[in-house]
Amino acid sequence: MERNELLIAEIKRVGILPLYYHDDMVVCVNIAKALYKAGIRSIEFTNRGKQALKNFEFLVAERNSNMPELKLGVGTIKSGAEVNIFTNAGADFLVSPFFDVDISDAAYLNKMLWIPGCMTPKEIHTAHQAGYELIKLFPGDVLGADYVKAILPLFPGLSFMVTGGVDATEKNLKTWFNAGVAAVGMGSKLITADIVKYKNFTTLEINVKEAMRLVQEIRAVK
Repeated sequence: MERNELLIAEIKRVGILPLYYHDDMVVCVNIAKALYKAGIRSIEFTNRGKQALKNFEFLVAERNSNMPELKLGVGTIKSGAEVNIFTNAGADFLVSPFFDVDISDAAYLNKMLWIPGCMTPKEIHTAHQAGYELIKLFPGDVLGADYVKAILPLFPGLSFMVTGGVDATEKNLKTWFNAGVAAVGMGSKLITADIVKYKNFTTLEINVKEAMRLVQEIRAVK
């Protein structure tokens, strides 16, 4: 599917997939706008709160009006029913913390890009056999960069995005990208509690630009 391939290519191009959730829809939009101004074109809005669907629909409307190049994904998808709900709400792609056949089937029927989460080689193999080429490794802080290095030779042709335990320092980003990941998912280490609390969205934009610069610099010298 050309559309899904383009989405994967964009995530890999930037190398950072920001992810977040907030109950306040205005905060959600301001975070998205700061990320967009920084150059981010793909965001994972996590399905982790009672306002998730309502706020996501609000984000989609704002994106359609003011951020036309932005691709909005939904994370923490845990059932086929949620695939249908968020597809109908306007999601461009979906992300899960695990591999699940029902989610896979629903995503396929909706022609939706789904990034499954895996932890073990068997789970990665199952996802690969099901046709997935971009795999989320989760939780990254448990698995570690050495794990990435160990599994890469086992799965040639697959791309991995690590989420959990990734922060915006040069040392940490270098550890992951030198291990071979194609992208990193970044949540509270990028969109920090203080940024959200004090609504320092300009600071967020600056920090994201710097993180993107570091990723490109690290890749250039690999």
